[in-house]
Amino acid sequence: MMIAIALCGVGAEKALSNELKKLNISILDSSFGKLRFSTDIEGLYRALMGLRVADRVLLETSLFYAEDFDALFEGVKNIVWEDFIPKNIGVRIVKVRINRSRLQSESSVQAIVHKACADRLCKYYHLSQLPEHGETADLRVYIEKNNVSVLLDLSGEPLFKRGYRTEGGIAPIRETTASAILLLAGWKRKFSLYDPFCGSGTIAIEAAMYAWDMAPGLGRSFFLSSLLIGKKELEEEIRKELREKIDFSRTIRIYGSDSDTRSISIAKSNTERAYELARGIALSERGIRQGLRLPWLPDFKVIPMKEARPIDDEGYIITNPPYGKRLGNSESAESTYREMEILKKNFPKWKMGIITDHAGFESFFGEKADSCRELTNGAIQSYFFQFETKDKLTQ
Repeated sequence: MMIAIALCGVGAEKALSNELKKLNISILDSSFGKLRFSTDIEGLYRALMGLRVADRVLLETSLFYAEDFDALFEGVKNIVWEDFIPKNIGVRIVKVRINRSRLQSESSVQAIVHKACADRLCKYYHLSQLPEHGETADLRVYIEKNNVSVLLDLSGEPLFKRGYRTEGGIAPIRETTASAILLLAGWKRKFSLYDPFCGSGTIAIEAAMYAWDMAPGLGRSFFLSSLLIGKKELEEEIRKELREKIDFSRTIRIYGSDSDTRSISIAKSNTERAYELARGIALSERGIRQGLRLPWLPDFKVIPMKEARPIDDEGYIITNPPYGKRLGNSESAESTYREMEILKKNFPKWKMGIITDHAGFESFFGEKADSCRELTNGAIQSYFFQFETKDKLTQ
């Protein structure tokens, strides 16, 4: 068994925890924006392919105590790097975080960790220096109260890069954040979903992938397979299993609208790419005919938010309205928040989940949220407000 860490946006830990439990992966502990867990190689592949909320999965190569740079050097050099990193791959220290430790200089920690790692690998592979071009193994070093955790990135490209979004429009929501708010809101595919500020369609597309039972990482590769611990046959077995679970036959009702014509065009293009990606990796098309507008695809239309009307008696509005910080005009954003009050009138039996960077959103919306969760969207500190209906949705 190995120890790994899944990184997520701060505030999304509960959603990520539930995902890991569904994968039958044992969680050891959690902190802001990360969950530490125990698993084997199979579990690592399942986490990389199946986690919707995680931004990265990292392998904890070692955890040791170091009060000075000599102890840091020896601790890193004692890691059996030759069990992980092949001869043709270089090493980068991409991030150092230090908290309440005697070791203070991040740049010094970065240099010493790289030197210790390089010394061991060069000696083992009889090299004068590590490769400087091509693939690199990315390491992260977290030091907390002199306890050093050295982490090897198994993801490669961040996991929010699913492969379907080539255009994001203006300040798009991250794919993993979109999945987080869907899961935190409790949306299920039997309920209608509507996003009146759909932008490039990310929330609707993530919902569709969830409804299809499509693992979000199926359309991409992972750095784990470039490492010596990677097992390509096992990876393909898991991919085959997950491909067979994709189901396009379910009736789902997912809609999005925006007042911007270009955004709707981007949303439709992104949706088509997501579908082609899903269909291309599925083992069978299960009777789907090419060239037809399929009823389960998210539907996008150019509609101003004030003109939005429900497409069902009940459902979920989950949306990412314009941010003042993201778009550079807080007054315009606050005006939009006031206008959003009409959604309560037009969608009386719908639950609502709204993510915004404005802590005072409720005062403009005219109603106190039933719950509010601080949640990072990329580098932006945001707030996810949830508004329940007076009558529970049909179970």
